Amino acid sequence: MARIPLLAVVPPVIFAGIAGLFLGGMFRDDPDLLPSSQEGLPAPAVVELPVGDLPSFDGSVFAAPGPKVLNFWASWCAPCRVEHPLMMELAESVQVYGINRDRTPEQARGFLNELGNPYTAVIADPANRQSIEWGVYALPETFVIDGNGKVVLHIRGPINEPLLENRLKPAIAAALAE
Repeated sequence: MARIPLLAVVPPVIFAGIAGLFLGGMFRDDPDLLPSSQEGLPAPAVVELPVGDLPSFDGSVFAAPGPKVLNFWASWCAPCRVEHPLMMELAESVQVYGINRDRTPEQARGFLNELGNPYTAVIADPANRQSIEWGVYALPETFVIDGNGKVVLHIRGPINEPLLENRLKPAIAAALAE
């Protein structure tokens, strides 16, 4: 009986293992969902760095009653422009706070002058320190914070209609009920 060389068996076994991992990943509940290190925890502290003459905020707003939305954005961020009309819509029913990652206040004000300002208040994060504290690594990212200052939802990437209706609004309603 002929023996099959070990080197002929190892590559197909490795390939089958990797293919199995990829296949398993494709059939998760939501393959685009990335876990958040912030959900269920108190909102991290923020440092009040005003963006020009726009209203600013500090971390005490997160302990105020009622749900809040926190959005990390920048004027150079194309997906931020895409989600901006939905942020404007959201601002009609809940307080939306913004943390801007532009290098200058003029860039942030230009973006808001062009597209409208959905934010109750905005602060700057030019060195990305606040982004690191919140676990943000790509823009835009959005958080829902309840009246106790706890992060109840973290969405990575731009908000679209299905996310708004199926995840963001239900999280805001649940935070309102607490």
